[in-house]
Amino acid sequence: MTFSPRRKRAVVLAAAFAFTIFASIDTTYAQTTFGEEVSLANNTGVTSVVAPLTPSAALTIESGAVSLGDGVAADAGEMALVSLEARQVELAKTPAGAQQVAIQLINTTYHWSKSQISCLNTLWSGESHWNYKAHNYYSGATGIAQAMPANKMDVVATDWRTNPVTQIKWGIRYIFIRYGTPCKALSREHWAGNY
Repeated sequence: MTFSPRRKRAVVLAAAFAFTIFASIDTTYAQTTFGEEVSLANNTGVTSVVAPLTPSAALTIESGAVSLGDGVAADAGEMALVSLEARQVELAKTPAGAQQVAIQLINTTYHWSKSQISCLNTLWSGESHWNYKAHNYYSGATGIAQAMPANKMDVVATDWRTNPVTQIKWGIRYIFIRYGTPCKALSREHWAGNY
């Protein structure tokens, strides 16, 4: 059985949620049918948990993989990445959080200096105030980096309307490909009024 990328992502997210529930109860192995109530012992006594997916899927945590039944499995490392991405998305929904996420992405991928990060901050503060919901009704520019047209961000992911991390990744990539550095993009912005 094959699943679309969207369905696989939903399954991985649901598995990560279930894994988090089981991990918080301090258990290393659990098997249940989703939708059923399960009683698990923890440090404070017995806790009841309702598994959140579909009736046909079973959760088995074994050697770093989570099996969801019906031939679907998710790697525990992949689930941890999904959890990290979900936290980044929530953090990036505020301007200060978006700036933190941008710095993390720059430090791990582009290794730009602090002066470059300062230029990026100046550039995007002027463009959108780091607001992922920013939209210029006159030009159609959208998001933190003010992509125009907005669907350019599809090259990173199609969730750019609601995911500020996608917007940041696209914006940094765009600057790198087109200008090389944020300071050169900022210079273009000052000279031409856009970048």
